[in-house]
Amino acid sequence: MPVALSACLLSFAAFWLAQRAAHVSMIDLMVYRAEGAAVRAGGDLYALRATAAQLPATYPPFAAVLFTPLTLLDTGSLRTLATAGNLALLVVLVRLSLRLAGHARVETVWWVSAVAVWCEPVWTTLRYGQVNLALAVLVLWDLARRPGDRWAGVGIGLAAAVKLTPALFAVFLLATAVVARGRRRPGPWLRHARAAAGSFAWATLIAAVVLPYDSWRFWTDMVFRTDRAGHAEETANQALRGVLARLLHTPDPGALWLATAALAGTAGLAMAVRAELRGERAWAVVCCAVTALLVSPVSWSHHWVWCVPLVLLLAARGRRTAAAGTLLVFCSYALWWVPHTHGRPELRQNPLEFALSGLYAAVGCLVLVLAAAATGRRQAVTNE
Repeated sequence: MPVALSACLLSFAAFWLAQRAAHVSMIDLMVYRAEGAAVRAGGDLYALRATAAQLPATYPPFAAVLFTPLTLLDTGSLRTLATAGNLALLVVLVRLSLRLAGHARVETVWWVSAVAVWCEPVWTTLRYGQVNLALAVLVLWDLARRPGDRWAGVGIGLAAAVKLTPALFAVFLLATAVVARGRRRPGPWLRHARAAAGSFAWATLIAAVVLPYDSWRFWTDMVFRTDRAGHAEETANQALRGVLARLLHTPDPGALWLATAALAGTAGLAMAVRAELRGERAWAVVCCAVTALLVSPVSWSHHWVWCVPLVLLLAARGRRTAAAGTLLVFCSYALWWVPHTHGRPELRQNPLEFALSGLYAAVGCLVLVLAAAATGRRQAVTNE
């Protein structure tokens, strides 16, 4: 235990020094702070353009309300606190992921955290000062609650109120409840989904009271403007929309993306529901997370912090080759090996560049295939 903890602290210290040497900007954290300042000043949240990059606010208004305390700290203190907080959240994410996979040794948490901090999604999350680790922890904490727990649903609801993508977990719970009811299998899923929806509604209502104009503008207009977050074809966009934009050399894959996302979303949710009903909560959670990342209009590489529970699940289920390959993909930083600077070079990728820039989405699709095989085999063994 002391050796593992020391190794983790040493890795974190090296990581911190590497980030300082790289002069990370934590640009998204600065945008969050500007959003909090806009709330305090009563400014127009979605007319905001922050930092030298002129970045807009893209999250729901509830997120901006939560960001107001960031304005109380100077830039240096804020960056230090954000880095320390994200490192702590990484440890919590590893702990929850191991519990989900059925591995409860505390020593393993430190060893895994020491390695996980260097994978590209985690590095980029800390580089930008992003909230991805916090949202993943909220969701996993929620899904780790015992059936009927009064707090079950709160984590998912709050995460979805900050960033819409986690809302798919509530859809997953509702779909599971519907299928289970059709099979006459009572369970806690409907109550869980209702609690998640209720928490989301309360958080959104609070934001509407504090920011009525911004709330109206977001839910009637901004939520539909997927281009505000950036160009679809950017190599950092590891959603299906980004992959198709690079494949077709077009900034807008249009109807083809909608059809592909609908197909992937249906298949992914079906896989998650099947895994849940067969007692494989870990596979269900990973399938739902991967599906959300694939079908979202934009899933930046740092959104893929879900690679941590994914790799741990594969290893815990004896799929060591798949786990090692997945870890290699997320630690290789391969998507940044392709041209990705000014001039939108992603619209002119050759086959090799396209393959490298779509690795995360490819892994996501393979995960759904592996989940189908794993849960299908479990059912076969059960039937025997």
